[in-house]
Amino acid sequence: MSEILIESNGSVQTITLNRPDKRNALNDELIAELKDALREADGDESLRAIVIRGAGKDFCSGADLSALQKIATASYEENIEDARSLAELFALIRSVRVPVIAAVHGRALAGGCGLALGCDLVVAGESARFGFPEVKIGFVPAMVAAILRRNLGEKKSFELLTQGFEFTSAEALQLGLINRVVPDEELTDAVMDFVSVYTKVSGSAVSMTKKLLYEIDGLEFSEAVEKGVVTNAKARMTEDCQKGIAKFLEK
Repeated sequence: MSEILIESNGSVQTITLNRPDKRNALNDELIAELKDALREADGDESLRAIVIRGAGKDFCSGADLSALQKIATASYEENIEDARSLAELFALIRSVRVPVIAAVHGRALAGGCGLALGCDLVVAGESARFGFPEVKIGFVPAMVAAILRRNLGEKKSFELLTQGFEFTSAEALQLGLINRVVPDEELTDAVMDFVSVYTKVSGSAVSMTKKLLYEIDGLEFSEAVEKGVVTNAKARMTEDCQKGIAKFLEK
């Protein structure tokens, strides 16, 4: 059985984590299949958005038991390679040209929380729970720290990463970690309605905006503005912009 399911609905592709009996826990196979799916989707010019969701009761519970057992007996070099594989997934989500949206229900914990928050946008059901419980077993939520720190200030990031508690979707929304909270039974429809916006705006403009937004992380203001200058000029030369300007001028 495939670790993921892929379904296309027009220009929106949904990737479903398909290990419901394991609460969609992350293992080597699931991570590899998810990366392959994202790379393939990135090459599909017809797509405007990608949705990642989980089958069953939870979005993703983090690393599964077999992965933890492997970690416990692996060498430092093997653990570096294993950690880098998950890090590549987080980086890939940011490099894919279209928006990637997490549809979160149930629990999104540890690496699963990192996967959700690593997406460009997050819509969650009211009963969804988030958290980084790694410290309870002597583990460090290490790669996800890079994601969290870009969304939160130091004090709150420190609290979430080092105290290991779960927090609600309402709290995640208040912190600015997610974009929408909807009734659980409306999650699927709400997500599709949310992403439908990307079928109505310029695909090239959204792609260039996504690339620019993540490239200016950590840059000095003047450098960030200069990157904006270059992106602005490139955007003016795109077919979407040329047509958009012509249509506007006709009015």
